[in-house]
Parts: sequence; C-alpha cells; structure tokens
Amino acid sequence: MKLETKRLILRTPKISDWKDIVEGIGNLKVSKNVSSVPYPYKKKDALDWINKQIKESKKKKKKGYSFVIELKSEKKIIGGSGLHKLNLENGTAETGSWIAEPYWRKGFATEAKIAINNFAFDKLKLIRLESRSFIDNKASNQMSKKLGLKLEGTLRQSEKCKATRKVHDANIWGILKEGWKKKHKIK
Repeated sequence: MKLETKRLILRTPKISDWKDIVEGIGNLKVSKNVSSVPYPYKKKDALDWINKQIKESKKKKKKGYSFVIELKSEKKIIGGSGLHKLNLENGTAETGSWIAEPYWRKGFATEAKIAINNFAFDKLKLIRLESRSFIDNKASNQMSKKLGLKLEGTLRQSEKCKATRKVHDANIWGILKEGWKKKHKIK
C-alpha cells in the first residue's frame, strides 16, 4: 500500500527502514507522546514492528494500515501514521501518527493525516474516524482541531505510556465522513 502527497510517500515499512525509525521514535521527546512505544526503542523493537506490519499488509482482512512517512526530498523515514482498530462492518477506525523531532512544525503530520483520512473515507468507505491524544500533547490536539475533528471528550487516566510509564488523560477526537468532506471540500 502506498499513498503519495506533494512532499511525502506513505507506504508499508521495509526492513531497511529500521535505522530511521529507531532514530525518530527512539527520541524520548517523541515516544513520550505515543502510548504503545517503549523507551529506549531499539533495533529489535523496530524490526519486530516492521515484520508485524509487513505480515498485516498481506492479509485480506486487515485490522489496520500502518505507514511509514518518507520525505521525498531526503528519501528518509521521518515518521509513521496509520489506521488502527479498523472495523469495516461499522465503518470506523482510529488514527495515530508520530514525527521525528527535527521535522516538527513543518506540516508533515497534517499532510500525512489528510492523505490517510482521504484513503479511509474514499477507498475504505469508512463513516467515522477517531484520534486519541494525551491532553498535554498540544501539537497533536491542535492538529486534530485544525483537521476538523471535534473534541468528543476526555478519558481520565486511560492511557499508560510505555516509554515513561506515566498514566495520562486522553482526549478523544472524532470526525464523520460528511464533516471531513465539507471541511476539506471533497466531492
């Protein structure tokens, strides 16, 4: 699976991506905002994740789609994003993403999420997407708002971060297909 934007290629990870992944998400400033990522993040962690995603990408009935975010100009993996908890019967999924620190505040996560959300609504025919972010992750919360997701509530003490072992309150953001298409002027 591959999606392309002006500056990015979003694709299934390859074994050779492991160094860029470890470099990016192995930074505690990044991993502290992702509940499922351990710290320190090592080569074995990256290879285990990559192999799992390659295996999942070959299944007919997928539980989700995970993409690495490759910056075209550098041919470098600068992040990851995807659709998780995919439920085609209900037409729902959860989105998530991370970006390596040197690439923060350049719009890469937003660009990737737009491509993935378009794929979810247009190709997979989903009707609802949800995103969770720790309440103290200002960048993620701002991105959800900017993309047109609505804050639907806060789950108190609901997410434990593997990297820090800290328990967080998490904001739940959601958007319906009609809202996405209206916000992004898609037919």
